[in-house]
Amino acid sequence: MGQVIAVVSGKGGTGKTSFTANVGMALAQMGRATLCLDCDVGLRNLDIALVMTDRAVMDFTDVMYGRCTLQEAAVQHPKYKNLFLLTAPTRMGAQDVDRDAFRQLFPEIRNRFDYCIVDAPAGLGSGFQLALAGADRAVVVTTTEASSLRDAQRTVMELNWLGRGQVHLVVNRCRQKLLKSLHQTIDDAIDSAGLPLLGVIPEDETMPLYAGRGEALLDTNNNYAARAFRNIAKRMDGRKAALMKIR
Repeated sequence: MGQVIAVVSGKGGTGKTSFTANVGMALAQMGRATLCLDCDVGLRNLDIALVMTDRAVMDFTDVMYGRCTLQEAAVQHPKYKNLFLLTAPTRMGAQDVDRDAFRQLFPEIRNRFDYCIVDAPAGLGSGFQLALAGADRAVVVTTTEASSLRDAQRTVMELNWLGRGQVHLVVNRCRQKLLKSLHQTIDDAIDSAGLPLLGVIPEDETMPLYAGRGEALLDTNNNYAARAFRNIAKRMDGRKAALMKIR
């Protein structure tokens, strides 16, 4: 039975979509059947991060309302045979999506895939609630900015219903000179929630260059940030992987 993991953040610009795409690719490279589900209704861009621009014709509402099957709507990645994308609709808002009908998608998703990584929109509104409708676990993505860490703490408070050990933290865009103070900041902001750290992703100024050329990070010779995503994927899969050193 597969797992559904929602990727969330309290504010925009933390790198949730990039995280979803790269961890999804890493899981697929490990041989895990993985579905990346875009839940940013009306503003979807997970297809761009996956280098699958405009490949999806049907979205998850087409499956919800019986206009097509999950197999027809979930588009296979052109390179990774274990990776699939189920995209969000563009002509409606998250508040217009029937949450109960959306939840009905997940029994079949769990049967077909080892992992479903749900890319939630930023914030704690209706899109956030929709993304969590079928989730078993959640990953809160933050950056080293004080405002982002504060929003992460608030986000964690909204996830208490998932239970202890089912919510993890990822710190994105981390620089070495901030690492020491960062640990203290995380402790101060998150300690009361008992939130375990799933991984730290280094600041890598070359990542936007790959995206601009339509290349996936894991397909390049850049082993620095890519290694961080692969290590996180291993931990999500229950394997041991040491936290990488930030240089």
